[in-house]
Amino acid sequence: MNPNYKILFEPIKIGPVTSKNRFYQVPHCTGMGWQRPNMLAALRGIKAEGGWGVVNTEYCSIHPSSDDLPHAYASLWDSSDVKAHQLMTEKVHEHGALAGVELWYSGANASSQYTRAAPLDLNSRPNIKGVPFQSRKMDQQDFKDLRSWFRKAVIRAKEAEFDIIYAYANHYYLLHNFQKIEINDRDDYYGGDAKGRTKLLKEIIEILKEEAQDKMAVAVRFSPDENTNNINETYDFFNEVAELPDLWDLTPSNWDIELGSSRFVEEGDNINFLGQIKKLTSKPVVAVGRFTSPDKMSSLIKKDLIDIIGSARPSIADPFLPKKIQENRLDDIRECIGCNICYTGDQLGVPIRCTQNPTIGEEWKRKWHPEILPQKKSNDSFLVIGAGPSGLEAAHALGKRGHEVVLAEEKSETGGRALLESKLPSLNAWIRVRDYRQQQFLKLQNVKVFTNSKLEVEDILNSDANRIVFATGSKWRSDGFGRSNTQPIKKLNNKKNTYSPDDIMNGNLPSGNIAIFDDDYYYLGPVIAELLQKKGNQVTYISTSSVVCEFGNFTSEQFNYQKSLLKNGVNLELSKNIISYDDKNLVLSCVYTEKLSKINIDAIVMITSRLPNDNLYYELVENTQSKKFKSINKIGDCLSPSTIAAAVYDGRKFAMEFDDDLAEVYLSKRDANLNIK
Repeated sequence: MNPNYKILFEPIKIGPVTSKNRFYQVPHCTGMGWQRPNMLAALRGIKAEGGWGVVNTEYCSIHPSSDDLPHAYASLWDSSDVKAHQLMTEKVHEHGALAGVELWYSGANASSQYTRAAPLDLNSRPNIKGVPFQSRKMDQQDFKDLRSWFRKAVIRAKEAEFDIIYAYANHYYLLHNFQKIEINDRDDYYGGDAKGRTKLLKEIIEILKEEAQDKMAVAVRFSPDENTNNINETYDFFNEVAELPDLWDLTPSNWDIELGSSRFVEEGDNINFLGQIKKLTSKPVVAVGRFTSPDKMSSLIKKDLIDIIGSARPSIADPFLPKKIQENRLDDIRECIGCNICYTGDQLGVPIRCTQNPTIGEEWKRKWHPEILPQKKSNDSFLVIGAGPSGLEAAHALGKRGHEVVLAEEKSETGGRALLESKLPSLNAWIRVRDYRQQQFLKLQNVKVFTNSKLEVEDILNSDANRIVFATGSKWRSDGFGRSNTQPIKKLNNKKNTYSPDDIMNGNLPSGNIAIFDDDYYYLGPVIAELLQKKGNQVTYISTSSVVCEFGNFTSEQFNYQKSLLKNGVNLELSKNIISYDDKNLVLSCVYTEKLSKINIDAIVMITSRLPNDNLYYELVENTQSKKFKSINKIGDCLSPSTIAAAVYDGRKFAMEFDDDLAEVYLSKRDANLNIK
């Protein structure tokens, strides 16, 4: 081990329990919740196997009136939940890690669409997620009930053999609302000054301590709230409770900061203000910051800014990050790129996914392991054509399984769209997708990588490989065909002043008054708009959506993207479609009223849809000599254009299942509480 990192592996006492090191997987969503206990247990177990000292659940409801479906959450409502959690704690304890559970009561910040129960809050408040109902104001009986629900949840947590229990007092859930002077307007026992606004949290911590009986540590997830108008209020509040729990999990209340993507928030940006709070308590402090650098991690502890390295996204990208640091295998770390695709699982109600780690969420269903791949069942050899994200992952995984692989890339560099997009503003972290896999090839003598290798059908037919894999990606269309226009837009084809994202990423930039038509609804539209605006052009961003980067609602980025464009002077034409363009006048139509408008532009960038680069594939399969190969497959964007995460997953899936007749069985394998015996 590098001696500079020794401090990361020092044990630390958390109340009555001790973590074997300073690596702490904080509570984070998985899109699995109480509905998929086996999948969840396997995912958390992999983290423990990878060396994390503490592994926590996601937010865990203590009562049916704290319901957040379709966002998947854990629960401790009854004995069946205890059995479900035991699956996790057993997996975590198997590897010498501590298991934690985050006890959660929602208040007005939950959907309540499953149970349809009216949530309690400090007053009758509109639902924060926009669902048309309000919470009900807590009376004395409600406070009594709430305390009882927490007590019962702790008893169940103890039965499930958790080591750490949380009071979740952040992110505008119930306990957080009571502490905030801007929200708490009660004039009774639980309102008023800092002393009054801490009373409920004190009561809950006391209950947790009583029931834990020195067998479980008590933690509190708390927001120092760096954005408050009166920071002294935060200090006053914290001073009231500073010594009560065994651990403080400090994190900003603003999701756009805490969960900020790498496009907007740098590694560790939210740490500096935590140092002031930490001085107010003798208890250990954990905090997150999308930490990927062991130098940064150890520095934070040495500077006494935090005691424990909190992690969600980096633990998803590489569950074995602690072990790799301990074994001085830093080149083997799959660094988080901060794309936030992991967060879409929670937002969409589906199991988690990751751009860097295609195995996340597949540990139980497909029996995938992030580090250990099954050895080959045959001597099949492979020619993988295209070294973008999907081709890189397929070649890497096939190589680790022991197959002979040739990876051919027609360009001078590998990386494909990850390389191209990484050169755009704020997307530089994307190159980690390429760099990690390229580094791994150095350890695989059975994988040969050739650049500047444009292949024709004859070249492929002369290959010694018996399986051919096309990972040739896709290209952006510029004719307007997309989700809003099922036919190319009139008077747009072949216009000299019409550009695609490929043109922009290859350095072919327009100038003057430029329109961006974003029918993709993700990050490329606003990124390209910002790039061209900062080049001194006047940019108008057009979309059939009513907001900028609509899919960014699922990655916690939409607000930041729209804010950024407005701050940079980009004009917005939302809820508008394009009717025609004649190299001068762009005609728009309101998607609601069909009212026409016209703007004068010099060029337009069309971000609508992509065409798979599959011509060579069809040339090959239509050649009679291609029957010599055992299989010819398409993967990634060449098969179905999607996200980089989807392309990487497709590469791993092919490498794992190309010779598996039971692949469809894995697809149908389901998980539910009712399967627990």
